Amino acid sequence: MSFEKYPKLLLISAVIVALDQITKTIILNSLELYHSIKVIPGFFNITHIHNPGGAFGFLASQSHTVRIIVFMFISILALGFIFYFYQKTPETHKMLATAFALIFGGAIGNLIDRVRFGTVVDFLDVYIKNLHWPAFNIADSAITIGMGIFVYHIIAKKMPD
Repeated sequence: MSFEKYPKLLLISAVIVALDQITKTIILNSLELYHSIKVIPGFFNITHIHNPGGAFGFLASQSHTVRIIVFMFISILALGFIFYFYQKTPETHKMLATAFALIFGGAIGNLIDRVRFGTVVDFLDVYIKNLHWPAFNIADSAITIGMGIFVYHIIAKKMPD
């Protein structure tokens, strides 16, 4: 097993986790829960939200214990799979490796929140008039970008053999 590509995974993941946790700390310390700061009126606010569920509020209505067990299990399983895929990605597929590192870092960022708070801190609020996208954070953004790159590789048939 070659360890030459792991610094990239560690660097990208560490940057994502650091940015994610720093921005969440700023939000937690400077903006009361459910309060907003208008950044681009009619389009973008910084809004302090806590998401007890997964994406789009998945399992949000379940008990705290059920959510913690399910999301801890899913997170650890996902981290294992992403690490495995990263490990199997050849050096020639740099963007795909970057995608896995982004997903890995994002998953760790949100896992930290679940361990610390039992919920995920979200604050990026994109909307048009009354149509709001669910609030998200830096970790969610990294996961989404990583998944976009991964899906592109699948659709464009640029996956490793």
